[in-house]
Amino acid sequence: MTGLSIDKPIKTLREETRALPVQDDAFWDHLAVNLRETFLPDFLNEIAHKVDEIIEIDPDLAEQEILTKVTGYMVAFLGALSASIRIYDPNTGQMLSYGSHPYQEAARATYIPLENTIAGEVIKTKKTRLVPSILGEPRYQDKEVIIRRGAHSLMAVPFVIPRFFPHERETVGVIQIYYAEEDRSFSPLDIQMAELMARRLSFVIARKKILSLYKINEKKEAIVQRIFQKMGSREGVKMKDVFNRVVPEINDIINVQSCALFSVSGNLEQVVLEAGYPETSGYHGIGKSFLVKSEPAFELALGRRVLTEESPYEVVTPSYVLIVDPQKSQKISNNLKRFAANHNINSILYIPLEVGEEVTHFMTFDALDLRKGYSEWEIEIFLFLGRELMQAQRMEQLDDTLHDFKNPAIAIAGFARRLKTMLSQEIPLRENASIKKYLDILVEETNRMQEMALSIHHAGKEQIVNLTEILKKRFEINKEVIKEMFKTNVTFQEGPFQDPLPVRCYPIHLERIIDNLLNNATKAIPMQGGLLSINSFSDRQWAGVEIANTGRISEEDRLMLQEGESRGRGIYITHRLVRLLKGQIEVNVGEKSTSIMVRFPIVLE
Repeated sequence: MTGLSIDKPIKTLREETRALPVQDDAFWDHLAVNLRETFLPDFLNEIAHKVDEIIEIDPDLAEQEILTKVTGYMVAFLGALSASIRIYDPNTGQMLSYGSHPYQEAARATYIPLENTIAGEVIKTKKTRLVPSILGEPRYQDKEVIIRRGAHSLMAVPFVIPRFFPHERETVGVIQIYYAEEDRSFSPLDIQMAELMARRLSFVIARKKILSLYKINEKKEAIVQRIFQKMGSREGVKMKDVFNRVVPEINDIINVQSCALFSVSGNLEQVVLEAGYPETSGYHGIGKSFLVKSEPAFELALGRRVLTEESPYEVVTPSYVLIVDPQKSQKISNNLKRFAANHNINSILYIPLEVGEEVTHFMTFDALDLRKGYSEWEIEIFLFLGRELMQAQRMEQLDDTLHDFKNPAIAIAGFARRLKTMLSQEIPLRENASIKKYLDILVEETNRMQEMALSIHHAGKEQIVNLTEILKKRFEINKEVIKEMFKTNVTFQEGPFQDPLPVRCYPIHLERIIDNLLNNATKAIPMQGGLLSINSFSDRQWAGVEIANTGRISEEDRLMLQEGESRGRGIYITHRLVRLLKGQIEVNVGEKSTSIMVRFPIVLE
């Protein structure tokens, strides 16, 4: 014979008792030819077709969808009643339900233990286990449910998804194939076919993993490119622009309604909203602080609370916390429930971001989809995005601080030169009030520069300060800066003032706001000169300052200033700090002048 040998099966058939009367060699030769040329090609073609069905499953499907499809093919080919998949979770030591055919995930136990179960034995030995009678098998515990569905026997087949990196574990699972027959006899062919399909399943998941790695790298490159494009722009890093650039890159992963970056205080008691998408008052009040204990989900994400009871509405893993259904979850506040309902948010993802072993930030993703989980590669993209945004935020803080170093640096240089001249004339300190004034300003401005440098890490402490006093002091220093810039023909007008005007704030933030507004107003004065004026006032619950300058702007520019959309970094910084202090900005244009009013909540007795 040539080609595929079937000598062994023919010999086995000839030795059967019923075949002994037939000893004609020509008959057996003819049977062998028919088997090889007619039966085997059809049989092998059917096997190849079923294997190809598994191999050709779209790897872009979610893992659970792939596993569910495979169980469907196995049920159809093996003439089974149903099939299900469980995967071993090394973090909990339990077997997770991960797909079934027909789809019955809602009615199946989410977890079963590794010990004293059929699935656990298959996982540990990596060998197929046959159960001819489920009723007679003590290690199959939930007999009532499975028999209610008409299943009486079981074949449990292992599958392994190999690791790709040294730090990874193999993914180990079991496919449980159920049959209606009681005391079923499992043929070797059925067992081999089930094991072959399980091996091909491992191939499909491995291919998905390879494509996922490619997508991860592709996404990472796109995110980095978007961020670096923004970092390279002349106006520097602005988090709202960074968010607007990178969020579209994850739209094919999560149908995001909004996302936000929070920083976490060192004692894990408070979080601050640093940046968000979209950046509107209805969504994200940038700079707002929240107590961690105000949101149970915050506590879960930061590891300050443990999920003690199993719930279908929350998923807590070492990498993320997912609120599956905000309206039914007990782990988010009523305020957030209302917010989610108003904005059609159907699941919320929390990703903690660590520096070393300390969680310093976390991200939230509000999704329109009702998501029940995320794959490893999706979480890796979110983690990468979060870390890059953390770096961008630090760059933004550095850019802002460097921008605001300019005014005190110029003032210090000018006052130092004047002081040097005075001291060179050997004028006694008690006889020259200007020397003491300049020394006081040098001390104040160098302290302020130190505070700005420290503000890259923290903003100091909130205090109640007199807004009018700070306005007068910054105006006095700004006048000296104007002299150092050799800007001529500028006249100054001060008042009227309301004094005192108590506001609660970070003093460094208030000083930076007034400095930037004074600096921008000075620049806007025409070359031929003009007026720079300040005043302060109260307006019911508001304490306000007004800074005006000669020079009229267009309505388009007024609206841009009003919204903080000016290309100048000073206006961008000012708007961000005003929001942080819960204030308001108003831009008005007169016939030949422009004024900006800034209001802050007044501290009432």
